[in-house]
Amino acid sequence: MSKTKSKNNPRLLDKYKKEVVPELKKRFNYKNDMQVPKLKKIAINIGVGEATQDAKFLEGAVTDLNTIAGQKAVVTRAKKAISNFKLRAGVPIGCRVTLRSERMYEFLDRLLNIAIPRIRDFRGVNNNGFDGRGNFTLGIREQIIFPEINYDKVVKIRGLNITFVTSANTDEEAFELLKSFGMPFRK
Repeated sequence: MSKTKSKNNPRLLDKYKKEVVPELKKRFNYKNDMQVPKLKKIAINIGVGEATQDAKFLEGAVTDLNTIAGQKAVVTRAKKAISNFKLRAGVPIGCRVTLRSERMYEFLDRLLNIAIPRIRDFRGVNNNGFDGRGNFTLGIREQIIFPEINYDKVVKIRGLNITFVTSANTDEEAFELLKSFGMPFRK
């Protein structure tokens, strides 16, 4: 049996192929479509410092992340013992999930068109989150901006980090890639 691709590609994947590639090709004078930077993966991470005292906080974070990402989250554990934070090596302190291919584009679509517009007093995404190698990290202060999260069942409002890993070589290329997807950067 062979795997067949579904004809229902995510909206942003179609947009990438039809609009973003030609636009970036023209902007950066690429000779080939394969030179155009693309989104490799999206990593979502929730750090739960209170999990050292009570494991219920971590369970809530894992449930929220599973719901937001549509994929099972992995519990992260402390690598070192830090006595000031009452932390021992191997203690669960957060959770993360990595999205690729179709799920990645579906999540990006929901983030840009549904979740970000629900942020109160939103003035645009800060463009200081680039790391120098073409990756961008966005911090979100509360997980309740995602419509999948049932507000009544939220134990504690917590933030999450979303990292966009691209194949871009420079921050400028990654900035243009994310901007062409519709990321609302500050002017």
